[in-house]
Amino acid sequence: MLGIGFKKVDFYAMFDASAQNAHETAKALLELVEHYENVTDKVKHIKDLEHAGDDITHEILEHLAKTFITPLDREDIQRITKCLDDITDMMDSAANRMMIYKTRQATEESRAFGHLLVKSTAVLVEVFEQLRNLKKADAIMTLLVQVHTHENEGDRLMQQALASLFENEPDAKEILKWKDIYQILERATDRCEDVADVINTILVKHG
Repeated sequence: MLGIGFKKVDFYAMFDASAQNAHETAKALLELVEHYENVTDKVKHIKDLEHAGDDITHEILEHLAKTFITPLDREDIQRITKCLDDITDMMDSAANRMMIYKTRQATEESRAFGHLLVKSTAVLVEVFEQLRNLKKADAIMTLLVQVHTHENEGDRLMQQALASLFENEPDAKEILKWKDIYQILERATDRCEDVADVINTILVKHG
């Protein structure tokens, strides 16, 4: 990671690292729900990724506090940092709930959320790879539209998941468990869109 002593702080590199970490967390979550075995070890791996994300977040905020001139507005850097951190935190929370609740098996809908989060975070990785060059605004906007599309898909998936849960699950405790997990996963897709919204604001400012 970049040290505080560096005169020029590369916030873009740290955004790249945070987005990539979120993407790795999404892939780990998908591995958990697609192959629901060795749950404790897989949840621990996700927790380790969440801790790595926290380290990146703290580093960005520490640099921000000590840097006089920043490449983007301070509030935008803070918002991007928080939203990326939230994405990883929420995936970690969902995985941890599965372990704590001792869910018997993953559901089809949890796997669909896993795939959706892998897609959404992959697009965010691409966004941050291109953000250094704001002249590529059109290409970045195309990617942001994909994130919004995925968030809409998350909303539909949430409705489908709840409908299936109440229709097919006879155990009231299981309904409560999965309703909680689905809500967390859906909020993770919302945070992906929140990142896209901040990037869109940046493009407008620099357009």
